[in-house]
Amino acid sequence: MTLPFKAYWDLLSEHIRPQRGRFSLLILLLLGSIGLRVINPQIMRLFIDDALAGSPLQTLFSTALAFIGVALVQQVVSVSVTYLGESVAWTATNALRTGLAWHALNLDMRFHNNHTPGELIERIDGDVTEMSTFFSQFAITLLGNGLLLIGILAALFREDWRAGLAFTLFSAIAILLLNRFKDIALPHHRARRQAEADLYGFIEEQLAGTEDIRSSGAMDFSIRELYRFQAAILTHDRKAHFKRWLIENVTGLALTIGSILAITGGYWLYSGGLITIGTVYLFINYISLLEEPIWAMTHEIESFQTIGACVERLSELRAIQPEVRDGPGVEFPDRPLALTFDNVTFSYSDAESIAISDPVLSGLSFHLTAGSVLGLLGRTGSGKTTLARLVFRLYDPSGGTIALEGIDLRVAALRDLRHRIAIVTQDVQLFRASVRDNLTFFDRSISDEHILAALEELELSEWLRSLPHGLDSELGIGAYSLSAGEAQLLAFTRVFLRNPRLIILDEASSRLDPATEQRLERAMDKLLHNRTAIIIAHRLGTVQRADQIMILDQGCISEYGSRLQLINNPGSRFNQLLQTGLEEVLA
Repeated sequence: MTLPFKAYWDLLSEHIRPQRGRFSLLILLLLGSIGLRVINPQIMRLFIDDALAGSPLQTLFSTALAFIGVALVQQVVSVSVTYLGESVAWTATNALRTGLAWHALNLDMRFHNNHTPGELIERIDGDVTEMSTFFSQFAITLLGNGLLLIGILAALFREDWRAGLAFTLFSAIAILLLNRFKDIALPHHRARRQAEADLYGFIEEQLAGTEDIRSSGAMDFSIRELYRFQAAILTHDRKAHFKRWLIENVTGLALTIGSILAITGGYWLYSGGLITIGTVYLFINYISLLEEPIWAMTHEIESFQTIGACVERLSELRAIQPEVRDGPGVEFPDRPLALTFDNVTFSYSDAESIAISDPVLSGLSFHLTAGSVLGLLGRTGSGKTTLARLVFRLYDPSGGTIALEGIDLRVAALRDLRHRIAIVTQDVQLFRASVRDNLTFFDRSISDEHILAALEELELSEWLRSLPHGLDSELGIGAYSLSAGEAQLLAFTRVFLRNPRLIILDEASSRLDPATEQRLERAMDKLLHNRTAIIIAHRLGTVQRADQIMILDQGCISEYGSRLQLINNPGSRFNQLLQTGLEEVLA
């Protein structure tokens, strides 16, 4: 596989353009450094020839001072190039890392279901770090030494066209050989990077399931699998290392031939009286300098092997487009919103395979009037949670339309839509941050007074006062932890602060003890006031406040109607569930 340099450049160019001034300064310093390195051997050649010719000591002293001065300036410029190159590269790759993280966050749930967090971390952080190292060295080594090579050949042509032509042919052959071998290890490097991503995904999975693994006695399995992932990395790394060894040996052979050429050619020209001893020194010095860019190019070619795999993987990630696209935007009224499903079909399979897979929802149609509450029931796997995800546009339906106030959800901007809709699930995500940030999702525009009022309304003021630092108390790992009930009430507070017009409660009370559930019930009464709501539940108490009841069965509506009418209808399934025990029948 051969990746053009454009593929490497495209990943970073948009982030280097804002640094045009610094990048231009880097190029100027780089050219200055190269010029100084080419000039200094000329000064030494002049010193040797003057010394052999018996020039005055003052002349030799001035030439020596010039040589030392140029060498010192060259070192200062070289350090500046290194510093500026690192700074430009890290700024660009940090911007790239931010862009990739934003891109991944905006990809739809189907993508995240197919990729582990560990794999994404390895791509966004590990691959980009590799690129940063490469590009920070690229300006100094590959580009700089390429220009140095041109400068040395130009200086050799200036001294003697035959020497210039010979070393130009030698350099061209060496570079062609490097170009011929530059991609031989790329497949193994790509496989190694993927194996590393798989390893990080496995580690993330095992750490997340530590409690279950230890309680089930599966530690031996985890260690065995860890060895297996590491063995895969070692296998690909050994193959890649062998290919790198071939490249280095080809380069070493070429440079040995070049050194022989310089010594032989210099002796032949000096014997013929065509050049001086100082010029012979110049040839040998230049061939030594010539070795540096060729060796540097060799090492960068090796870096291309690893970076090529990173570029390919990052380009693939950037090329992935979300299936859920942002709409042009529409204004929703600031009041309870009516919800309509019109012949909605959905499958978690890819669009091409829907015809041969069982859809999760099939031909679903209903209308939920503004301000009413829908109790959504059904067995596990009947499509209840999927319905909620579709309303929130975590996925788009495979067929049919979903509308708020008669407006297709796909027309709305995602940001506006998700500001109008809130969802509370039984699994509450807590961030390693303060209580304030966990409640506001880091929105600094929400005042402390507003937060305290919401906590007071949800009867959480006493809980807040029990914390050592109030709203500044840290939650998460290694800090203050919450019970399941407290976390659930915290999630309700988040909804209060957002003030949405449609609320989805996905089994939000399934993990609460009776006392906490009573507090939640009182909070729900306040939360559902003057709002449209969907309550997904297994428990009878949760749907008592519903205006309408919908029972799903294998992705289809089994029963739908007014809760009171269904209760009074002995033939209704809802009535039968009430008689037999809702929790047992629907579990």
